[in-house]
Amino acid sequence: MSVETIDTLVIGAGQAGLAMSEHLSKAGVPHLVLERRRIAERWRSERWDSLVANGPAWHDRFPGLTFTDFDAAIGPDDFPAKEQVADYFVAYADKIAAPIRCGVEVLKLERNSGRPGFRVETSDGVIEAARVVAATGPFQRPIMPPVIPAETGVVQMHSTGYRNPQALPEGAVLVVGAGSSGVQIAEELLRAGRTVYLSVGPHDRPPRAYRGRDFVWWLGVLGKWDAAAQEPGKEHVTIAVSGANGGHTIDFRRLAADGMILVGRTEGCTDDVVRFGSDLVENLNNGDANNRALLDEADAYVARNGLDLPEDPEARVSVPDAPCVRDPLRALDLKAAGVSTIIWATGFALDYGWMQVDAFDADGKPRHQRGVSCEPGIYFLGLPWQSRRGSSFIWGVWHDAKYLADQISIQRAYIAYDDACRADAAR
Repeated sequence: MSVETIDTLVIGAGQAGLAMSEHLSKAGVPHLVLERRRIAERWRSERWDSLVANGPAWHDRFPGLTFTDFDAAIGPDDFPAKEQVADYFVAYADKIAAPIRCGVEVLKLERNSGRPGFRVETSDGVIEAARVVAATGPFQRPIMPPVIPAETGVVQMHSTGYRNPQALPEGAVLVVGAGSSGVQIAEELLRAGRTVYLSVGPHDRPPRAYRGRDFVWWLGVLGKWDAAAQEPGKEHVTIAVSGANGGHTIDFRRLAADGMILVGRTEGCTDDVVRFGSDLVENLNNGDANNRALLDEADAYVARNGLDLPEDPEARVSVPDAPCVRDPLRALDLKAAGVSTIIWATGFALDYGWMQVDAFDADGKPRHQRGVSCEPGIYFLGLPWQSRRGSSFIWGVWHDAKYLADQISIQRAYIAYDDACRADAAR
């Protein structure tokens, strides 16, 4: 059986794989990108219909192509729809002539025995590579906690399975998880006339915009995108932000005032009755404090630098607490409440089961330094907090890819020197 060989193999043709391909090409590194389906497939088939990017077009992009250059109808401050984002990546792949092979699934990767490189089994045959970059990103395996038994008869799905309100059975909906996905889905269902229960855990909720600047700008000038590590205790705190309907600040108390029923974290279920924690008010208060802290930092930045940015008193206006906040539900009888669907917006787990190499800790998480694995020749790209807070964002992964391409080039130079020495000795 013939075996294809390549210097560097990149697994995945989403934003991480494309960024990696661009920098490898610039560095003159022969490489191949494998994608099991289509370029940026998750944007097309694993997101709901109305999803838009959480950042404005001027910010959430690669340096080499603006959204407006790609599609003149997309303004710099617009939030591109999911299909526009996927099409942008296809256009970018064409622009950089990325060597992508679609429809090829990687089944197994292992180190060669007694010689350099790796053996990669794919659905299209075997490939051997000196180096492998796992660019499969952070959204690999949807997490659905086994809290509510299937016997309840309620339809349960992960947020990746949700498409639109019309596709759900009639009835009320419980959304578990109040990060960006959960709150956007819950708000869409509320606007569609559904009774919505939203299970709210710990979260940060930055302002969508403040004093005429989007929050991504504020995080940039305040140095927060470049934070090298998460604050202690915030490893599992989600961010509630939305670009839907032109973008607006997520305010859970306002959603409650509009009729959404907020509850604490989902803890268990017995006899069709779901139990919630007593932490709703605490979570809301901490989210509000996070919001105010960023507003305060922004005001201080404006004063310190003498910027002429307009006052924004509306950003600090609060609404009276709705009944669900004043007296939170601790239990919900699903049948009595008419709940027909539970949507788990509970994030994702990493899944590198196909990589049979010594590059992971006991929990299956990559052991790496800025994406350079402890297993020589293996690299990771697109991980949350890979080098900084912005690492898993479109622009952030581009910069991390440049670092990895530099490291790969350094290793190739060492190998080239060794090969030259061996050639001289053989003469």
